[in-house]
Amino acid sequence: MKKQILTLATVSILLWSCTNETKKTSDADSTVKTENAAINDGHNAQNSLDWNGTYKGVLPCADCEGIQTELTLNQDMTFVLKTNYMGKDTKFPEDKGTFKWDSTGSKVELIGLKDQPNTYFVGENKLIQLDMEGKEITGALAGKYVLKK
Repeated sequence: MKKQILTLATVSILLWSCTNETKKTSDADSTVKTENAAINDGHNAQNSLDWNGTYKGVLPCADCEGIQTELTLNQDMTFVLKTNYMGKDTKFPEDKGTFKWDSTGSKVELIGLKDQPNTYFVGENKLIQLDMEGKEITGALAGKYVLKK
């Protein structure tokens, strides 16, 4: 009699824990679905962030102390880019032009710049310079390619 009660209790506990685990997985699945719905709700940097303004920072340079950079994005889709190769130049040359958003509304491309990166990921009060192919820069210096508002 004791063996039957003990066996019944053990089986009940196992069944209960399996049912409880299934419920947890189900809750996690619905959370993921909810998060995906929030991501795909049409909001992006272009229509959700206060992206226009002036961003500044010192970007890495292969043969100088750094590239002092100031990029202004205007509401009328124009830009002004000022760069200074620290330790080499004493002037701060300007590039002016227009920019366009990518299809996702998260990156801007400065039109007309040659021989230098011209694409930036737009974040909250920051721009992240992307490589020559428009991809995220990785590695030890990745965090140095940020301009802040």
